[in-house]
Amino acid sequence: MSSTLFTVIVPALNEEEGIASTLDRLHSLDPRPEIIVVDDGSTDRTKAIASSKGAKVLSHPVPGGYGRSLKDGIQAALHDIIAITDADGTYPVERLPEFVRALGAGYDMVVGARQGKHYRGSFLKMPARLAFKWLVEFTTGRRIPDVNSGLRVFRRSQCQRFFGDLCNGFSFTTTITLIYHLTGKFVLYQPIDYRARIGSSKVRFVRDSLRTLQYITEVIATYNPLKLFVLLSGILGILFVLSFAWFFVTPEPFLLFLGVLFLIGSFLVFGMGILAHIHAGTLRSQGD
Repeated sequence: MSSTLFTVIVPALNEEEGIASTLDRLHSLDPRPEIIVVDDGSTDRTKAIASSKGAKVLSHPVPGGYGRSLKDGIQAALHDIIAITDADGTYPVERLPEFVRALGAGYDMVVGARQGKHYRGSFLKMPARLAFKWLVEFTTGRRIPDVNSGLRVFRRSQCQRFFGDLCNGFSFTTTITLIYHLTGKFVLYQPIDYRARIGSSKVRFVRDSLRTLQYITEVIATYNPLKLFVLLSGILGILFVLSFAWFFVTPEPFLLFLGVLFLIGSFLVFGMGILAHIHAGTLRSQGD
């Protein structure tokens, strides 16, 4: 078994139904980790249950967000190696010592890649999940099995430098995935069985999907802006091709004019992307 000490951060908002089981499973790990529950303004018995189970409890007076809870827990941790998991019983926390050992083998972050029927979720959520996955993989140029898994292990000393760019909401895991890949970190994905949730989800599909898209765009613009401009330039290029194809079918002058505008726009956007890429590289080198 791994003898490396680590801290587990458990953000919790009204999770009285599942938190006791999650904490019992964490307490059974060998070695026994430090457990910090960040009660994010719960109005039920979450805080009392966590305290009775011997966890260190941090409390927010009102909900501050999933990412904010993780950041506060990370700051308060005793150990440099940080594990995060949810309080709802969905993740196999028994795998955490294995993840910690993999971190010691040279990886910067180890992520549980969810599998199974409970991960696939509703038909409504599937298109958004695939779209975000495609955008992240396009930006990083790598296959990423699970963009936003909530079971992962990393080092506080590495993570803290990115706190300003990490989302305070549910997109924390998506943004840390993007940032680690875009800054050349080594990330290992380990398949895990994702279980049925205990209690109700706090995710609001439309609101949180829009916020996720916002934060993904911000991270791309900060760490790899050229990819964002290449994507926009490519869309304009496709519109140029479609306009000219339509012109040959229906030779209307405005289609020719529109195609020329799309072509010029495509080149201009690509040029702006090169400038943004150079500027971002200069800022990163100054920061280092």
